[in-house]
Amino acid sequence: MKLSVIIVNYNVTQLLKNCLLSLHNYLKEIDYEVIVIDNASTDSSWEDLIPEFPKVHFIASESNDGFSKANNKAIKTAKGEYLLLLNPDTEIEGFYMSEILEFAVSQENFGCLGVRMHDANGVFLPESKRSVPDMFNSFEKLFTNFKKNNSKSYYRSDIDEYAVAKVEVVTGAFLLIKKDVYEEIGGLDESYFMYGEDIDLCYTLLRKGFKNFYYGKASILHHKGESTIKDDVYLKRFYGAMDIFINKYYKNSKPLQYLFLKAGLWLRHKIEKIKLKKKQLS
Repeated sequence: MKLSVIIVNYNVTQLLKNCLLSLHNYLKEIDYEVIVIDNASTDSSWEDLIPEFPKVHFIASESNDGFSKANNKAIKTAKGEYLLLLNPDTEIEGFYMSEILEFAVSQENFGCLGVRMHDANGVFLPESKRSVPDMFNSFEKLFTNFKKNNSKSYYRSDIDEYAVAKVEVVTGAFLLIKKDVYEEIGGLDESYFMYGEDIDLCYTLLRKGFKNFYYGKASILHHKGESTIKDDVYLKRFYGAMDIFINKYYKNSKPLQYLFLKAGLWLRHKIEKIKLKKKQLS
């Protein structure tokens, strides 16, 4: 089998259905399987999809242990040479998977690959191609709207959205990787409950000598944020994930950057909590 598509679902049945339909419509040229793991959704309507998609392997998790653990659990059952980590709030938009797989095979030391993402209004999502967080681009992302047009920018604005190029970080909403490489590097770090695990995976690949790619010739629809409630729990998980990354990679090796990033992250978290409180009171 060439490809295993791994989808972690949590309370987004209709979006998941649209995602599965898009796979059915466009993945006709390759030998593939789809594995959906439900992360203990409070909405059991996802079970209605089981008879509707008989070829999909559905797994019910007894508890919500986070995005990383759910992916790692599902991947243990995967048979494909390649893995595609795919969000349930995305939709494939073309017959390009064979082309992407051929590209991956042609690259020496292939790590992972992401594609061009856009929202429901057709607006390009800049997180499709990113740099590894450092002192400078983190300040740019956390505190300014100014986007430098160079390779050090957090969002790689120097790379055209339709280009094919090497990048440091792609998003876990669509992430293609060889299964043996995924297993070699230990999979997703389960310290991350949600958010940040894709950055960590991409950075781990780079540190192991692999190359990551942005493939702007293919695109997906990403209903960004429609399955996420922006509350205190979200803020804690989002900024907590960044804190894990900073502690893991900067605390011992780059103490100056570590202190700067910790202070900036703490400040931005406080600002967002104040903004959220004002919004809740209004």
